[in-house]
Amino acid sequence: MVVVMKREATEADVEAVAERVRAAGGEAFVSRGAVHTIVGLVGNTERFREIDWEQLPGVDRLIHVGKPYKMVSRDLHRESTTVNVGATPVGRGAFTIIAGPCAVEGKEQAMLATKAARAAGATILRGDVYKPRTSPYSFQGLGERGLAILEECRRQTGLPIIVEVVDVSQVARVAEVADCIRVGTRNAQNFELLKEVGLAKQPVMLKRGLAMTIEEWLQAAEYVAQRGNSQIILCERGIRTFEPSTRNTLDLAGMAVAQAESHLPVIVDPSHAVGKRYLVGPMARAAVAAGADAVMIDVHPDPESALCDGPQALTPDEMLDLGRELEQLAGALGRTINRAE
Repeated sequence: MVVVMKREATEADVEAVAERVRAAGGEAFVSRGAVHTIVGLVGNTERFREIDWEQLPGVDRLIHVGKPYKMVSRDLHRESTTVNVGATPVGRGAFTIIAGPCAVEGKEQAMLATKAARAAGATILRGDVYKPRTSPYSFQGLGERGLAILEECRRQTGLPIIVEVVDVSQVARVAEVADCIRVGTRNAQNFELLKEVGLAKQPVMLKRGLAMTIEEWLQAAEYVAQRGNSQIILCERGIRTFEPSTRNTLDLAGMAVAQAESHLPVIVDPSHAVGKRYLVGPMARAAVAAGADAVMIDVHPDPESALCDGPQALTPDEMLDLGRELEQLAGALGRTINRAE
């Protein structure tokens, strides 16, 4: 069950609802969206039904959501949500290109990748400074030094930045710098991390886990929303299957299911899905055709020397060509396109 507050509801009205929930032996989770504030109810539903919610000041209505993900469900919000990353809206209204270095390796590399991304039409920059790697001997990211480099990239290009966190201890610091916090596939069910980013004021991008069902993915997003942050972007990045010829199997049908089940924006990361440079373009174009709200592409000025995921990174020229193709395809499908000023 969730209580939807009226647009003009005050903080006192919201607290009064939360107090009624606690008095009924339950727990209330408040999520403040752009239009409405939602109060999620956890506890004995029979006791909640005894309360005449609509008589409480500021209450619009009570909604019974039968799914395990309630705040992110389309049953709660019939209209699709748009999430603003800096000045760039991500949602059904316009197609967005997100691009940049998979990992920040140094100032020159990051700046070249950032400028290539912007030239190709990207309006959001991706770049990671903490890298969760399968091998403990692989490049783990530049950490604090990488954050300073990303700030400089943003200053020079004006692009808002998305940065991954891999531990609860990193959230507060990354939130000071990033315009959007990302939770990667390896931490998609790290519930303590999901709760922590749910307390942040920045939007959160949540990648689908390697072996997650759509329902598990949406329930992970529910952990974020339940803590008060409803500005969530879902990212399909491929799932692990029996097929070894690609890094993962890009599940565009899963993307479409997530769009149908949830009001949240759903984007696609073809780079990490396929793991091979020559497949990134075809899968990015397929994502646009399938209705993805955005694609996220890895760019590197010299992929052969990359410290992380070089085989899937596009060169600046390849990124420029792909950007043009994606804009043409989106335009042919009648979709508007976010463009940098």
